[in-house]
Amino acid sequence: CTLTENKLRLTRVAGTDGTVRKAGDPDAAGTVRVAARACPRLNGDGARPTHATDEAVLDAAGPDPEWTQDEGLPFETSRGYAAAVGRDGDGTPVLVVKGAPETVLPACAGPPSHASEAAHDLARAGLRIIAVASRPLGKGERAADVLEQPLSGLEFTGLLALADVARETSPALVRGLREAGVRPVVLTGDHPGTARAIAVDLGWPEDAVVVTGDELAAADRRARSRMLRDADVVARVAPEQKLQVVESLRDAGRVVGMVGDGANDAAAIRAADIGVGISARGSAAARNAADLVVTGDDLLVLVEAVREGRALWHSVADAIAILIGGNAGEVGFGILGTVLGGAAPLSTRQMLLVNLFTDLFPAMAVAVTETGDAEQEKDDAGAPLGTAVLGAPLIRQIRHRALTTALGATAAWLFGRFTPGTARRSTTMALCAVVGTQLAQTLADRRGSRLVQVTSVGSAAALVLLVQTPGASQLFGCTPLGPVAWAGVAAAIALALAGQRALPRVEEAVVRYWPKVAEALPSV
Repeated sequence: CTLTENKLRLTRVAGTDGTVRKAGDPDAAGTVRVAARACPRLNGDGARPTHATDEAVLDAAGPDPEWTQDEGLPFETSRGYAAAVGRDGDGTPVLVVKGAPETVLPACAGPPSHASEAAHDLARAGLRIIAVASRPLGKGERAADVLEQPLSGLEFTGLLALADVARETSPALVRGLREAGVRPVVLTGDHPGTARAIAVDLGWPEDAVVVTGDELAAADRRARSRMLRDADVVARVAPEQKLQVVESLRDAGRVVGMVGDGANDAAAIRAADIGVGISARGSAAARNAADLVVTGDDLLVLVEAVREGRALWHSVADAIAILIGGNAGEVGFGILGTVLGGAAPLSTRQMLLVNLFTDLFPAMAVAVTETGDAEQEKDDAGAPLGTAVLGAPLIRQIRHRALTTALGATAAWLFGRFTPGTARRSTTMALCAVVGTQLAQTLADRRGSRLVQVTSVGSAAALVLLVQTPGASQLFGCTPLGPVAWAGVAAAIALALAGQRALPRVEEAVVRYWPKVAEALPSV
């Protein structure tokens, strides 16, 4: 009932002659009355049925003072029907049965040939179908014994068709999950035809793949994984099979989220990678088993949760790339500068300045802001949850940032070395280029974030102020720079950013012409 209101109402009744009538038709009253007699006996005048199907049938049937129930057998999914033994007005003991057509019809003595066809037609219209049958008890038959025996010798009475109303937000929920790259799968106890029709109404494709609980029960674990890999709907599923479905989907390599509100959903919720309970109308067992609990009644928050979760991973990945990629570029520049100049190009204090201006406020700002990148969200939708952000994409991002940082710093340092000036001037230019290149990359990645803009521009302004202030500049081994030096720093940063844009094409060329080299570069 997660996607529906679970408020069933009787809409159609098919009689023994095959005629389908509206629920309120007087000619349908007999079939409805027999079905109501098979419902569990209520304790007290104000008692209400616990099962939505029983409630709908009893509401449609109304009071039945002529019926006295002696014994009852409540509905169980594994059994497929509910039954009762009682006495009509003439005192004759009668067995009445209502349940799944595929269970009740075979137990009838010569059911009409049109009964099964009518059941399928009504199911394809998205209605829940109940077959109704009865038979008088023979002499010497005890009620308890009859209820324990397999069904047989029944007289077909008719079919009931009940409609369940989909929640207003369910189509938007299904559409939103599909657009986010999450494949929803329906688990339901309904007839396969009913389940398919409801699924199509909610947004599943016309050719939705339907698997039944009986098919799962007849398969081993490996076969179940193959069957469920592309399934859209699992119909006639028993409560205990929900756990099997979750386990089989995980065996098939899927990351599984299970949303449920019933006590019989608890085991599957606990076994899923992401278990989601529903607080507003769910059982305590489902809530306790869940990793996440939806506190309201609007399941559209699941779409928002997927979006925010992916945005969080993108932000974390970008922050990691800033920290690791920037530091790797600094180390690479330090090694190259030492080889070329005979000494480390940046002092310890200057390295601390780099970390202060690049790793503190800008990186923190990136970590708490969303990407806002529509293309990135589109890429996420085409990949399993998380793989579009972590792993190879993150390694590629770190590598690009490291190479860009090292290129900018090296270009500025060499510009200072080969133009008139002191060694301190060239190291100051390298310092400014290291910071400037990293801040420029951060701004490019998050150009739509006001917080990132403020922190990046603020860090750059603070660096310029520190370098151009004589006392503070000398404290950190720097010297104030003139227009030519600042122009060289700006040119080095521009060169590095241009090189970053060319990196993907360079990597493609490496893959094409030097495949063995490409194998050593993950995610190329």
